[in-house]
Amino acid sequence: MLCSYEMAFKRPKEIVDENTLYDYAVRSLGRRMRTVAELKRLMRQRVPKDEIGALLVDMVILRLKDQKYLNDTQYATAYSSFRRDNENFGKRRVITDLKVKGVHQDVIEKVVDEAYAAVNEEELARAYLKRKRLKKPENDKETARIFRGLMRAGFGVGVAIKVLKNWQVDDELLTALQEEAE
Repeated sequence: MLCSYEMAFKRPKEIVDENTLYDYAVRSLGRRMRTVAELKRLMRQRVPKDEIGALLVDMVILRLKDQKYLNDTQYATAYSSFRRDNENFGKRRVITDLKVKGVHQDVIEKVVDEAYAAVNEEELARAYLKRKRLKKPENDKETARIFRGLMRAGFGVGVAIKVLKNWQVDDELLTALQEEAE
């Protein structure tokens, strides 16, 4: 007899026909937008691990692209705008995230360059710090933490240094942080 927790984690049934896989893909796209690579990863877990499974996944992907349900350029555009406007992330962070999601390099470059064309990265970095409620650092440790936070958020070394210079942070410390980042 299976325990209740064992039943909850049973492997999902394998999908062997195109329409069922298509329905699964549409439902998963209904929950949230996905890239082609993300959707392929999801569907590969549900189909047989052979040539037929791979063919099913490719057929469904083509069908979704034809119906304009799946488009990496639109995904990357929406993702870039959201991360820039709502989370105040820098260009480098968005590029990294899109790469992880499987968007093609050419698409990433074009879309992210357009999204950040009219953006002042220094102002965006200040908005990021404000959103994170980070204030002027009191000591070297806090300065380093803010610097690393800006780097993780996708801002360049130059932008992070400019923001910290406006807070009259010690030049020696800024030089040390700059060397550490490079």
